[in-house]
Amino acid sequence: MFDIEYKGGNTVVLSTKGTTVVTDPKLSVVGLKDVNTKDLVELATEERFIVRNPDAKLVVEWAGDYEFGDFSIHGASARRHIDAGSSDMLSTIYRVGIGETNVALLGNIDPKLSEDQLEALGVIDILILPVGGGGYTLDATSAAAVVRQIEPKVVIPVHYADDALKYEVPQDTVDTFIKELGAPVEEGGGKYKIKGASSIPAVLTVVTLNRT
Repeated sequence: MFDIEYKGGNTVVLSTKGTTVVTDPKLSVVGLKDVNTKDLVELATEERFIVRNPDAKLVVEWAGDYEFGDFSIHGASARRHIDAGSSDMLSTIYRVGIGETNVALLGNIDPKLSEDQLEALGVIDILILPVGGGGYTLDATSAAAVVRQIEPKVVIPVHYADDALKYEVPQDTVDTFIKELGAPVEEGGGKYKIKGASSIPAVLTVVTLNRT
């Protein structure tokens, strides 16, 4: 059993009873307070989104395999959206295994996932990805295309228009992505609770989370 919370931007918290992982904890890049990662695991899709708290349990920012507590993490290199056309691979995509459930975490990546990247992710139950666009990250159309490539059962959209956040460029609303994808929607409130693999919807479902 684990929970998923959304903090704004690409920042998501995955928590079991014994372990907590925070993705892209440097919320100051969007005008909020950085997440305090003391005794937690930091997981960064880009170097500039990491805090590197000296009291963090583990800091992960590059491709590789990592095991900590209840989490099994596999990272693969990816190209950032703003580096399209470049050979630089400055982003990292992750598969996070929690019991029998696999969660994919994508940052501000180029929308064309390679066969190697799809193989690195493997079978995914829950996909968390940005949808706001603006030339900075995946927009509704490219995010929906990535969803269809990965074929998860649940999609949690992040990094979309929010008046409380100061994005570098304007972002589309989450409703734009929902309309583009055309899948049923479930409101997860402030925390999406996964009791086990059997509790995950059998058909593709968008789960929206309130920023907490």
